[in-house]
Amino acid sequence: MHEKTTPALAPATTQGSLADLPVRHRRDTPGKALFGVRDGSGWSEVSAKDFADQVDALAKGFVAAGVTPGAAIGIMSRTRYEWTLVDFALWAAGAIPVPIYETSSPDQVEWILKDSGAVGVVLETEKHASALASVSANLSTLAHTWIIDNGDLDSLAASGATSDDEVLTAARAHTDRRSVATIIYTSGTTGRPKGVELTHGNFLDLAENTVEKLKDVVSSDGASTLLFLPLAHVFARFIEVLCLASGAKIAHSADIKTLLDDFASYQPTFILAVPRVFEKVYNSAEAKAVAGGKGNIFAKAAETAIAWSEATDKGSVGFGLRAKHAVFDKLVYGKLRDAMGGKVQYAVSGGAPLGTRLGHFFRGIGVTILEGYGLTETTAPVCVNLPERLKIGTVGPPLPGTSVRIAEDGEILLRGVNVFGAYRNNADATAEAIRDGWFHTGDIGELDDDGYLRITGRKKEILVTAGGKNVAPAVLEDRLRAHPLVSQCIVVGDQKPFIAALLTIDEEMLPGWAANHGVEGITAAKARTDETILAELQKAVDDANSAVSKAESIRKFAVLESDFTEESGHLTPSLKLKRNVVMRDYADEVDALYGD
Repeated sequence: MHEKTTPALAPATTQGSLADLPVRHRRDTPGKALFGVRDGSGWSEVSAKDFADQVDALAKGFVAAGVTPGAAIGIMSRTRYEWTLVDFALWAAGAIPVPIYETSSPDQVEWILKDSGAVGVVLETEKHASALASVSANLSTLAHTWIIDNGDLDSLAASGATSDDEVLTAARAHTDRRSVATIIYTSGTTGRPKGVELTHGNFLDLAENTVEKLKDVVSSDGASTLLFLPLAHVFARFIEVLCLASGAKIAHSADIKTLLDDFASYQPTFILAVPRVFEKVYNSAEAKAVAGGKGNIFAKAAETAIAWSEATDKGSVGFGLRAKHAVFDKLVYGKLRDAMGGKVQYAVSGGAPLGTRLGHFFRGIGVTILEGYGLTETTAPVCVNLPERLKIGTVGPPLPGTSVRIAEDGEILLRGVNVFGAYRNNADATAEAIRDGWFHTGDIGELDDDGYLRITGRKKEILVTAGGKNVAPAVLEDRLRAHPLVSQCIVVGDQKPFIAALLTIDEEMLPGWAANHGVEGITAAKARTDETILAELQKAVDDANSAVSKAESIRKFAVLESDFTEESGHLTPSLKLKRNVVMRDYADEVDALYGD
């Protein structure tokens, strides 16, 4: 199959905007709890009426401060309730929120605010204000700065208290689904980030169609999620809108260190995460079991969970397997579900490929991962697996209102209600990306006979060996990163005689693994040359090689002294590898792999 279209389920219209969602909930379900907000060791609830009233009050404050319809306002903060409040207040004022990762450098902050023409920015802390101060002289359009932790949002709301509701009615009159809702800057794996202009219709049309298709996930009784991914990323941003559209309750968690405690106390029914989170959950559970002398039990439980899931796909789970699965559910699986709050039924995974082993494992323990695919330019998901028909190893069929086409060279082309219209101030890039009505993703994939999409690589990242063999590095890299000792890796070999890899040690997992394997106390620096560690890494490489042909397999690898991180400049804020930067900074290490 070369093309698949899923017809829209929600009626097409140009009327309305994202600002209508809080208003609708206040009118129809004023007492419904839409948010959970951290309150000491527990959570307090924010009703639909209270949220809409807070949105209106803050929106009036923005208008009183001189923010006009169509004005761009930056938001630089960790994921928290106030982020969502500011988002909807700006939409109510007719403005355009521009998210900035709270880890962004002053240079990145300057570029985003300047390119978007922002007239104001909402910051979380004084630290963010300091980063802004170092470049503010270069931002001629920036007139307002508000700091959440300084109470500026309360002051802003108070300044608009004397305004009547007509102020907001007038502001919203300038906006419909065709209007730009936000400008999200791509992570920038190469060059300057591009500002993706997404409309109110991109978000609303996609959310309304997704609600119809994923009712079991987002519209079931008591549906709720704990949002912990950065709201500066389109994935979390879309889920924010999806929950408001469906009525699912949202809570926010900004600190990964308290995530398990937040899961336990809030008890979400579905979560969204990137594959690295699921890898960490699995590896940590395995390491804990081994440390407690229960490694064999965990290994058998994992094997059973995977076998049970695979048998489910085939339509028949034998009596013996069902019995083993039931035993391990009490001994192991239930405890893993409890670690995620005890009520999680579904998890949505995106941002990178999820290994089939992890997909089967989590479904086997009772948490179905719905792997999806999308980009900033498609308002996040364009495809997602469905609860009623899951195909592990694929990213599912197109969502209603969207189409997928596979070009002759294997590139994935997209169009639909969620596809962006333009890059900010960059007509050339827009014309290059959208040709003949189709958005050219740069990703490589294939559609099966049922219209389910499988991602096989990135067009610009395809390696061509000296022997002319085309190799997609993602297949190898994804399997290697699943090993508890591996934090990051990059597969190399373009125009070289064979494929090789550079690996980094996961310093968080190293102590536990080392203690469980007789090399307790080893440091990350010594692990690079330790025979036991290197032998284990060779096993991980061998496992990765089992997924490809001999010509595509990794022949040599080296372990680097330091990890690839966002701070080092080698990862984007969404944890994507900046391949060109790594290749530049580690050119000597790559050359050494081929020294013989």
